[in-house]
Order: sequence, then C-alpha cells, then structure tokens
Amino acid sequence: MRLNRTQGAAVSAVVLALLFAGGAVTVASADREEAPRTPDSASADAGFARDMSVHHQQAVEMSFIVRDRTKDEEVRRLAYDIANTQANQRGMMLGWLDMWGLPKVRSGVEPMTWMGMGGSGDTGPLDGALMPGMATNAQLDELRKASGREAEVLYLKLMTEHHRGGVHMAEGCVQKCTVDIERGLAQGMVDAQKSEMALMADMLGKRGA
Repeated sequence: MRLNRTQGAAVSAVVLALLFAGGAVTVASADREEAPRTPDSASADAGFARDMSVHHQQAVEMSFIVRDRTKDEEVRRLAYDIANTQANQRGMMLGWLDMWGLPKVRSGVEPMTWMGMGGSGDTGPLDGALMPGMATNAQLDELRKASGREAEVLYLKLMTEHHRGGVHMAEGCVQKCTVDIERGLAQGMVDAQKSEMALMADMLGKRGA
C-alpha cells in the first residue's frame, strides 16, 4: 500500500515517538540501577548512627548536669555548646535510621561491632559505660553530687575521655561508612571534638588539674 505525503509524515512521527519513549525508559532504568542503595541494618552507616546516638546522649546528659552544678560561665558556655551540638547531631542520625527504615536498636549485637571491635557485651562490670570514653554510672553520680570547681574539673576530665572515644568512633565511620553526608558529619565530629579537647586541656590547666 502506497502512503501519501501526509500519511508518511504521521507514521514517521509515531516511530520517532516510540523510539524516544524507549530511550527514556532505558535511561530511567539505568538511573535506578545506579542510584545508591539504602544501608542495611548491619552496615557501618547504620551501626555508627545507632552507637553515636547513644554516645551523644550521655554527653548531653553530662552537660546538663554540670550546668546546674557550677556558676562558672566558661564551663557553662562549653557545656551548652556541647549539649546543643550533640543533641542536633543525634537527631540527624536517628532521622537517617528512620529514613532508611532501620531500627534504632539492634538486639543481640554489641556496640561498635560495625567497626570490627564489638562492645563490652556485658554492661554490669562497666557500670553503664557501653562504649569507650563513656562515663560509668558511678562517675555520673559523682558529677551530680559535686559542685563548683570540683564539678568543673570532673566534667572536663570526663568529657575529654568521652570525646576521645567519640573521635575514635567517628574516624571509623570516615573510613567505613558509604553515605557521603554521614561521612561528612563524622569528619566534622573529629575536627570539632579534637578542638574541644584542646580547649578543655587549657581549662583544666587554669584550674590546676
């Protein structure tokens, strides 16, 4: 059957449209295949988000305690900065776990397993210190009972060790995590907490500790 000019143009347009649609489907499929996969529950990304959220929560708790145990503005200002920063970061990490559809607690798995370390496995002997750098329950009770210079020195010492443990964990995420924004947050923690450790060393020196 011979087509006139108008019919031929219409057929050509249909063919081009089908080719374009097929190409678009191919590109879309490729985009889906190249999209980053959501971290699974055993990943370093999820492990870091869970463990650092717990670690941060204790730093916030200690900072609120010392705020009420001293009138020293320098210590109170540092405590406020740490509490505010780490509470915000904790919210981000818990938000990622929600976005990834992962539980905030992974039963039967020790802290820091994602780093190839494993945690204590038994919180009894460590008196609540679940991860390196975390204060024990006895140390937290001591901080609650202290006041003035005693509270300041104890807080600065406990927070220095807390930061040291946090930096170690954050460096692990920088090496092992695959989500760029999370690796960026972890590197920011490393930089900020190292700076705060130097500041706290100076503050301890001023207090003869």
